[in-house]
Amino acid sequence: MADQPNILFIVSDQMTAALTGVYGHPVVKTPHLERLATDGVRFDSAYTPFPLCAPGRACLMTGRHASAIGAWDNGCLTTADQPTFAHYAEMAGYDAVLSGKMHFVGPDQLHGFRRRLTTDIYTADFSWVREEWIGIKETKGKDCEEVMSQRSMYNSQSYVGDGVEIGKWHNALAYDEETHHRAIGYLRAKADRGDGPFLLTASYHHPHEPFHAPHSFWDMYDGEEIAIPEFPDDLEQTYSMMDRNLNAYHGRTRYDLRDPDSLRRVRRAYYALTTYMDEKVGELLDVLEETGLADNTAVIFCSDHGDMLCEKEMVQKRNFYEPSCRVPLIVRFPDKWEAGTTHETPVSLLDLVPTFAELCGKSDMLPHDGESLVGQINNGDADRIVFSQAHEAIGMPCVMARQGRYKYNYIHGYDDQLFDVEADPGEWTNLVGTPQYHGVGERLRKAILDAFDPDWMEQENMESLLRRRLVRDVNVKHGRSWAHRVEWDPRKGAAGQYF
Repeated sequence: MADQPNILFIVSDQMTAALTGVYGHPVVKTPHLERLATDGVRFDSAYTPFPLCAPGRACLMTGRHASAIGAWDNGCLTTADQPTFAHYAEMAGYDAVLSGKMHFVGPDQLHGFRRRLTTDIYTADFSWVREEWIGIKETKGKDCEEVMSQRSMYNSQSYVGDGVEIGKWHNALAYDEETHHRAIGYLRAKADRGDGPFLLTASYHHPHEPFHAPHSFWDMYDGEEIAIPEFPDDLEQTYSMMDRNLNAYHGRTRYDLRDPDSLRRVRRAYYALTTYMDEKVGELLDVLEETGLADNTAVIFCSDHGDMLCEKEMVQKRNFYEPSCRVPLIVRFPDKWEAGTTHETPVSLLDLVPTFAELCGKSDMLPHDGESLVGQINNGDADRIVFSQAHEAIGMPCVMARQGRYKYNYIHGYDDQLFDVEADPGEWTNLVGTPQYHGVGERLRKAILDAFDPDWMEQENMESLLRRRLVRDVNVKHGRSWAHRVEWDPRKGAAGQYF
């Protein structure tokens, strides 16, 4: 492997691994991700550390568990005293830049990046700190349905056929087009200058809802068979307290999420947006080839989390089921090391920070919670346990542990879940209380409680919400925002955007 290779880190938003051709879906078209996997390593059991945008990204940037950095929800502060992979890259002599979304919340909008090529798509302040989060946590999740009955929810509206629009130009599409344009411009400019290694993060919004697909990608699925979820008669009995609270928060019962025609329309739009995102990957790979950068550039692709997409009659994310928590992760090394291979042992997006540091040649790292993917490919521990956390809109701390074929979901104060994801990929049969699996469940539950203190997490989460609400209200009073804006100097022309 070359010393200090360039790094291109491509991040999608809300892409479900199982709904991609590269992970074996028979209909969804992802030829460029398949091309990347042919030349790289596909990780088949990669998990987000938090299945939600802002905390998931804060975790992957810092390599720290959510509770270690106060990443409790989408309004969480991205703390400025936590080093990120961008900090390590810059210290190693890299030019670390960001094009697109990273959902930083707080006054620091760079977190180690030398500059950003675009604004962010979402707010950077505490305006997303919700009163209902506090209300739900005050009762430790017991009265979530009552709390949410006082609020008009909207999240499930995107998951019915009437919420799908075709050929509509909208903010998220415009944002990704700009993100892509700036990323390609940066690569071409760096190739022309040839002035040292870079770490470019190109981070997109799609296939996150709204499901408004461009015509050309929608048309790719004309006549295709669109598989839809099946719902058992005892669906309500399969829900954990975590599931029930999320369903109340998402307003699940306010829309018909079982109508077959509606489901097919939503799925088709999601497939189309996944292929749209795949095309962006392909164009970035093409630019690397055209400019001669490909031979000395590591390419990493992942998503921050997945999407339930009405599986189990649930929407969005925030839970530990495979569609929400398992993510695509593909790494192509500059010399195509281990090309075309797959890695089955569970890994985490927390592993990206030590991986990037190793690629950059930066060995003196501060404490973090991940393990380099390079080392895991070489000599990984087959019994490794990876964790994920979820706290927003639930009311109680929730932690997942995945080891081998088993997944344990700890739900503080309520009944837990244990699944054999190989024998039961739909995660329908909860094995907690089954004598045969008692030892497995106890082992994973102990691993969670050895690593995390749920009582402390519960208290700290609530205190954080109250602090942020107070700061939010004062910022609103002052008309203050931390939103990031790119400075544009018309005298420098296009190059001024990149350097």
